[in-house]
Amino acid sequence: MTKPKVFVTRLIAREALDRIGQAADIEVWQEELPPAYEILREKARDINGMLCMLTDRIDAGLMAAAPRLKVISNLAVGYDNINIAEATKRGIFVGNTPGVLTETTADLAFALLMAAARRIAGGDRYTRQGKWRTWGPQVLLGQDIHGATLAIIGLGRIGAEVARRARGFNMRVLYHDSSRRGAEEECALGTEFVPQLAELLSRADFISLHVPLTPQTRHLIGAREFALMKPTAVIVNTSRGQVIDQAALYRALKDGRIFAAGLDVTEVEPIPPDDPLLTLDNVVITPHIASASFATRTKMALIAAENLIAGLRGETPPHCVNPTARAR
Repeated sequence: MTKPKVFVTRLIAREALDRIGQAADIEVWQEELPPAYEILREKARDINGMLCMLTDRIDAGLMAAAPRLKVISNLAVGYDNINIAEATKRGIFVGNTPGVLTETTADLAFALLMAAARRIAGGDRYTRQGKWRTWGPQVLLGQDIHGATLAIIGLGRIGAEVARRARGFNMRVLYHDSSRRGAEEECALGTEFVPQLAELLSRADFISLHVPLTPQTRHLIGAREFALMKPTAVIVNTSRGQVIDQAALYRALKDGRIFAAGLDVTEVEPIPPDDPLLTLDNVVITPHIASASFATRTKMALIAAENLIAGLRGETPPHCVNPTARAR
C-alpha cells in the first residue's frame, strides 16, 4: 500500500520525524530559513499532510493548489498563520500544540520581566564594553520586582502560570480578560479582576501580555494605553508582536513615558536590523524563543506528529482547531 506524502517545513526533533516516517513518505525542508511561499505552494500540490511553523503562510491560495491535502499540523499553540475557515470548508483538519509549552513560556515571560526591570542585558553590555570601573551608587538602577503590582492581560494557561510565579515575589496580581475566572480560581491564583483596561494599566508596575492575535487584540496597546501607564512601568510581551503598536512603544520608551520593555515577539519577525527599537537601551528583545527548551520543543514536535498522523488516517487530530472539518 502506498504511503501518504507529507512535507515538514523545518527540521524538528528526530523522535518526531521517526514517528512520522513510519506512517508516511516524508520530505523535510533542511534550510535554516523557511521555504518561500512559492516553494511551499509547489510542495503542497501532491502531499496529503503538512507539518508547518508560524512562519509559514497557509492561505486559501495554497490550499486550492493542494487537492490531496488532508491535514495541516502547526508546531505552535497559535495558528494565525493558517486560514482556518478555508481549511474547514475544504475538509482539512488543522492541529496545534497547546498546553505543553505553558510552563516554559511563563518562565521566559518572567525572565524578560526581571531582565527588563533590573537592566540585565544593559549590565552585560556595560561589562563587556569595559565600562565597569568601580561600584557606583547610581549605576544601572532598575525597578524592584518583589512587592510590586503585576497586571496580566489574558489570564489563560500561560497568564495563570505567570501569576503563580509572581506569588513567589509577593507581587499583587491584577488581571483583565474578556471572560472572568471564577472566585475559587481567582483565590487560588491570588488574582484580582479589573474589568476596565484603563484602570488596570494605571495601577500596574508591570504589564504582561498573554492574548491571542485577533482583530480585537491587534494594537491593543498603543499610544493611548502607554499614556495611562506609570513612568516606572515595564511591559512584557510573549504573545504576538502585533498586539502592541510598535511605533507607539518606541516613542513611549524613548520619551521615558514607561521605564522598559521585554519582548519575545515583534510586529515584523525577524525584527529588521534598522528598526529604531534596537537603538534603545531600555528594551530587551529575544528572537521568539518562549518555548525554546530542549524538552518542550521535543514534546511539541511529538504532539504535532500525532496530529499529522491522525489526520492522514482520516481521524480528528488529538489537538484539533477545527474538528467540524469533514475528513477527505
